[in-house]
Amino acid sequence: MSSARKERNGLVDWIKAIGVALILAIIIKKFLIEQYVVYGESMMPTIQNGNRLIINKIGYEIGNPERFDLVVFKANPKEDYIKRVIGLPGDHIAYKDDKLYINNKAVAEPYLQEFKKFAGNRTLTGNFTLEEITGHDTVPKGKIFVLGDNRLHSIDSRHIGFVEMTDIVGEANIRYWPVDEMKVFNGFKKE
Repeated sequence: MSSARKERNGLVDWIKAIGVALILAIIIKKFLIEQYVVYGESMMPTIQNGNRLIINKIGYEIGNPERFDLVVFKANPKEDYIKRVIGLPGDHIAYKDDKLYINNKAVAEPYLQEFKKFAGNRTLTGNFTLEEITGHDTVPKGKIFVLGDNRLHSIDSRHIGFVEMTDIVGEANIRYWPVDEMKVFNGFKKE
């Protein structure tokens, strides 16, 4: 085989390899995972402004959030938000005396403990019921109720209403930047 032919075959092999790599990258980004940069302080102290996250999209294209997942969703055509899932379809949500009640049962929020230490006697989450802020007594089918962990400075379902499950991009699974704060998020029961 001539050297020109070997070079041409080598070039064709490189083009094929690059093409396959691009197709795989597109599939991974579209259907499996995506990188996300956090802007804002609504999820402090769990997630900080400037953190970089890996978002898991698997299962979210069919709307499978679980309570306390950290989800990224389309808030409007130009912005995505990251918030914590508090209410699922059929849930009644209320806050009284800085305690979360789901279906009239008090539910612990250990992810807020660090923030509560700094707040002292300040209330992090004001009293409300789902009816007062949304006009619904339960979370409707196909929707979720979300809150930011920084309850004092978060635009969330208290302000924007329910989030459509079809607007969920995916679940935040890994904080990879800054490297010294790398963390895998597994819901509050495992955090």
